[in-house]
Amino acid sequence: MIAKVVLLVEPDKVLGSVYASALRVKGYYVCHVMTAQEAVIAADERCPDIVVCEIQLVRHSGIEFLYEFRSYTDWQTIPVIILSSVPAMEFDNSRNGLQDHLGVRKYLYKPSTSLVLLLRTIEDSLSVNNVAAQD
Repeated sequence: MIAKVVLLVEPDKVLGSVYASALRVKGYYVCHVMTAQEAVIAADERCPDIVVCEIQLVRHSGIEFLYEFRSYTDWQTIPVIILSSVPAMEFDNSRNGLQDHLGVRKYLYKPSTSLVLLLRTIEDSLSVNNVAAQD
């Protein structure tokens, strides 16, 4: 079985390493990048099965990255999970529900998200995507 590819867009090097290690232990191939520009390049080199993205990135926001990501036909159905230090309520109020528009499956708030919850959310999102692909 080929490992599912997780594109992890996390600007904090240490936190990204923790997430990547946990995902690798579960059998995922992880591509950890720290900027929106690196994320587009990484997605082009190895099309991910899922994206986990912080919205507070250097130079370009995670939202800007997701708009660009969704502009490519091949990437329009790839599930996206936002894992951010910005509370979801602030995101919803300031972005007027762009989660639905950008295909975000789940919004996780870092301070209250355990590795177990992150892994379960990734597995659930991939399962839903696999069912949809088979229909």
